[in-house]
Amino acid sequence: MSLRVILHELSKCPQSGQRGIEMDINNTLNDVLVKTFRNINEIEERAIRTGEYKDLTTNDIHVIEAIGIGEKKNMSTVAKMLRVTTGTLTISINSLVKKNYVERVRSEEDRRVVLVSLTEKGKQAFLHHQKFHEKMVNAIVEPLSEEEKLVLEKAVQRINQVFFSNR
Repeated sequence: MSLRVILHELSKCPQSGQRGIEMDINNTLNDVLVKTFRNINEIEERAIRTGEYKDLTTNDIHVIEAIGIGEKKNMSTVAKMLRVTTGTLTISINSLVKKNYVERVRSEEDRRVVLVSLTEKGKQAFLHHQKFHEKMVNAIVEPLSEEEKLVLEKAVQRINQVFFSNR
């Protein structure tokens, strides 16, 4: 049964039973969201920590992802992207520098500014993580019809808006 049919059927329910149905939907959605979040984190952790990347944590790979393959970024920019303080980021960067995933240099224009970029090893880890996300998304959308893909996209965008509006 499609999502549209389910929603249509729910809209025909009498008002007296509506509250019970809403609670069931809320409980189900809560369970699904919590389980999905946990499953993605667990799967991502296992996918990242393979072969030469066993020394990376999920947090490490997200820092690597925020730095990206492009130009050097200053610490403040990366911290804002990750929604952490520069102090918190510094701890992660120190670890990634020791593991040879990130290099840190002072800006030539302003010596107070610290710039970070990925080493070759860091770039390979970035691409490894990117492939994981591509495979995950493909596994989700491949069996869906075009209509279901559009409904899923819209629903996930709305969920994302809720999370961002509460920040």
